[in-house]
Amino acid sequence: MKTIGLIGGMSWESTEIYYRMINEEMNQRLGGLHSARCIMYSVDFAVIEAYQAKGEWNKAGDVLADAAQKLERAGADFIILCTNTMHKVIDIIEKQLQIPVLHIGDVTAQAINRQGVSTVGLLGTAYTMTGRFYIDRLKANGIDVIVPDAVERETINKIIFDELCHGKIRDTSRTYYLAVMNRLVSEGAAGIILGCTEIGMLIKTGDTDVPLFDTTMIHAKEAVTYALL
Repeated sequence: MKTIGLIGGMSWESTEIYYRMINEEMNQRLGGLHSARCIMYSVDFAVIEAYQAKGEWNKAGDVLADAAQKLERAGADFIILCTNTMHKVIDIIEKQLQIPVLHIGDVTAQAINRQGVSTVGLLGTAYTMTGRFYIDRLKANGIDVIVPDAVERETINKIIFDELCHGKIRDTSRTYYLAVMNRLVSEGAAGIILGCTEIGMLIKTGDTDVPLFDTTMIHAKEAVTYALL
């Protein structure tokens, strides 16, 4: 079994879910008292968010690259970055490592392709919904992406940072997300990517009739698969 290096804290609410999902999945596959071999480095999200807000992505990338190097020195065999948005700086991180990074966009695209879905709606932070770093990764895998309009993106982003990152789950926010998702479906989306690692706290399978692609769950399960190769 390989040792998984997790860069978490963005937010710690979703990082906790990563840790639980990875260990549950490992135990389900191996049985008994098995759990995952993993090392976690949890960053101070306030520092990262401040760099995001200022557009200082290189500085944020340097913080995460430092965390990744520490995980590598501690014995991690590969890295997972427990966030969608900060894959914007994946190149900065990868340049500092000798071990691979399991990209959340790639494993999500693989899950979408396995279900035969070619057009998806994307929910996430404003950075993810508008940034080419994520959408282009999906398009490179043959997937067309529809995003919410500007007003919707602003509200979705606010709910993520003001509520979900603080562990607040509100029915009004769930209703809003579902309304946006339904509109994206009316525009041609055959599935919805929950493209922020906190959104799975709010939206669950069964809340809508179209397939949901929870990036946290997908990433965690693929981390286990990679660890067992």
